[in-house]
Amino acid sequence: MSATLNLPATHRFAPYRELSNAELTARIQAVRDELGPRLLILGHHYQQDEVIALSDLRGDSYQLSKLAAASGDCRAIVFCGVHFMAETADILANRPEKLAQRNGERVAVVLPDMAAGCSMADMAAIEQVENAWDEMGDVIDTDDVTPVTYINSAASLKEFCGRHGGIVCTSSNARKVLEWAFARSSRVMFFPDQHLGRNTALTMGISNEQMPVWDPHAADLGGNTEDAIAGGKVILWRGHCSVHQMFRKEHVEGFREREPGIKILVHPECPQEVNDLADVSGSTGKIIETVRAAAAGTKWAIGTELHLVNRLKAEHPEQQIHFLSPVVCMCATMYRIDLAHLCWSLENLAAGTPVNTIEVDEETTRWSLVALQRMLDVTEGKAVD
Repeated sequence: MSATLNLPATHRFAPYRELSNAELTARIQAVRDELGPRLLILGHHYQQDEVIALSDLRGDSYQLSKLAAASGDCRAIVFCGVHFMAETADILANRPEKLAQRNGERVAVVLPDMAAGCSMADMAAIEQVENAWDEMGDVIDTDDVTPVTYINSAASLKEFCGRHGGIVCTSSNARKVLEWAFARSSRVMFFPDQHLGRNTALTMGISNEQMPVWDPHAADLGGNTEDAIAGGKVILWRGHCSVHQMFRKEHVEGFREREPGIKILVHPECPQEVNDLADVSGSTGKIIETVRAAAAGTKWAIGTELHLVNRLKAEHPEQQIHFLSPVVCMCATMYRIDLAHLCWSLENLAAGTPVNTIEVDEETTRWSLVALQRMLDVTEGKAVD
């Protein structure tokens, strides 16, 4: 798969570090004014506030990619997120029918800092997944296994799912996706986040005993016995979000002792011990909507990324909003996207010397779209091949 293309830059990055936020903001706004609707700056919910303030669209990764791809005017996307998000934006914005509508003109997709990766996505490399699939095939019939990858994964894993009759899911549609998968096979292989897979499957009556965890670094069968794999319903991948992994059962218990009546609101990427104790568990979008719909005076302890929790706290002073963990848990790789990187990438884009462009190769795009379209059809209740 083609990962990135770095073109020579007329503007070098180092001087941007010397600029104040006010100077950077003014220069970013100048590029926005110059490019107009041809440019879309996408800001993921976990971004810094000063970056969100300059974003044209704010949301989760798949929602942002869909909205940007739907724009008829857009010719450049600057994704203030992480690498897999920019890949998904490229796949959707430059799929064949979109290219045909633009007479073959590609939408450039830029990631302001190439070091903005995702530790969870990095926990499942395509070579590891392919090896696991082959190794499982010595014990079970993989024709009776549906691979499911969380949207928070590399394009190569989406391609793998497309080629093997599998599908992509988000945290909001994971149950629908698993229900579809079980309607066509007796087993699911779920990667890269074990917690989303487990927490979703538990709501469907699948027990932990039926969910062996595949460790790609273990010597044989991902550290499992043949009986465990043969008896498994959902084969989970040993991966996790470094932010949501930090929340603990004792954090929930501590808030309930200190703040009578408090409600616990968490993302399903949290470990089972936390998810089981929560009053509400749901996607980033559900977390936001739950707080927006709550009555004044409601008390929340929220288990998700720190920037989002702090933004909700600022936007809803009529409620008491707390961060669930006593330890700072922010998405460190997302935090790498700052005003300096945003300004540098935008000015290079405007100068015709784009940097950090993300371009997914044609074959990976083709099969990734198959898996993504299955997800879209399942979510919308359409028949799926």
